[in-house]
Amino acid sequence: MTDAPALTQPSPSPHGARNPDRAGAAADGRVRRPRLYALDGMRLVAALSVLSFHWTAYVGIGNVWQGKTPRQVIPTVNHLASYGWLGVELFFVISGFVICMSCWGKRPGDFFVSRVVRLYPAYWAGIALTSAVVLGLTGYARLGAAEGLDLKRILINLTMLQEPFGVRHVDGVYWTLWAEMRFYLLFAVVVAMGLTYRRVIAFCGIWAVAGALSVPAQIPLLTTLAMPDQAPFFIAGIAMFLMYRYGQNLLLWGIVGFCWLLALSQIVSIKAVYENVLGYHLSWNAIALGMTLAFAAVLAAALGMFNWANWKWLTVAGALTYPLYLIHQEVGWTVIHLSLSNGLGVRAALGVALVSMLAAAWLIHRLVERPVSGVLKKHLDSSMKTLRRLSDENPAKTGS
Repeated sequence: MTDAPALTQPSPSPHGARNPDRAGAAADGRVRRPRLYALDGMRLVAALSVLSFHWTAYVGIGNVWQGKTPRQVIPTVNHLASYGWLGVELFFVISGFVICMSCWGKRPGDFFVSRVVRLYPAYWAGIALTSAVVLGLTGYARLGAAEGLDLKRILINLTMLQEPFGVRHVDGVYWTLWAEMRFYLLFAVVVAMGLTYRRVIAFCGIWAVAGALSVPAQIPLLTTLAMPDQAPFFIAGIAMFLMYRYGQNLLLWGIVGFCWLLALSQIVSIKAVYENVLGYHLSWNAIALGMTLAFAAVLAAALGMFNWANWKWLTVAGALTYPLYLIHQEVGWTVIHLSLSNGLGVRAALGVALVSMLAAAWLIHRLVERPVSGVLKKHLDSSMKTLRRLSDENPAKTGS
């Protein structure tokens, strides 16, 4: 959920279209494709979907709604919002597509720089804002991950590696970032080898099988790396990008279909998890429909069905998605709680929270993410150039 598509993307040259394996690590062809604005819109829909789940469905926020459950307070919205967590699955499909697109033709160092620059500035700002709100409002009974927040936890969270270190998140929504980072780590192996059509296809196949086998194998390390719960969505997104770049064929449709079936096969276990969180029954059919729509939406964009949706405002919407996702839970809950405590009604409190979170996301994007990313990229690019230059030197000449 962290990535916006590149402004333009090279389309395959006639030679590359006939011989995708020869595309190599260099961008083939000089014709440029327009930005996929539809993906920006989908990212915003996914973020708002997750936001609606946390604000109007999650049953553990009784102190936000003054001792009542969201289902008691706003039952109509609650019914739909109970499936809002499916926005995360949509995020993962989009991420598979966009990561493959943005790093095609890039060197491993470029891939590393692009991920650091994209992920960390807004994330650091999100941690700072959430920590300030949580620690500054000591009279408000904190929820979930933010409970018992201290400086040690904040500092470890700044690395984005708190989960493997066994440290609780500053905000519970950060769990998806660890899934994204593991995806980047796996895909970096293929980037290091040089991205070609054949290698990416092989990567998709090996990962899909490893993810499926990791469930019965019950080997912790394999499960951590193969990510059986998230792998079908990432892999499907990658295959959809290959359709976008090289055209559709039976093999790519087969990969997407296999991933879709894997996703559906997980519904029983995922459904039980969310029913435990919510405290009431969820529909298998509704979850299956939501997952299918997540696949279908990105697939339609890959096949050009949303090329008509080229509204410029979607670019802004896409840019706000990541900071909005990072701050909406703990900070959003706090805004709702304070609004209700000051006499606002339910809908007014939700409106104030939504406007506040969008404004905060915009400020993070404009005042932190853009300037810090620029500086960070400049210095990391310089570091990568130095690393490549020194790596090419003869050790016999440089050593002493």
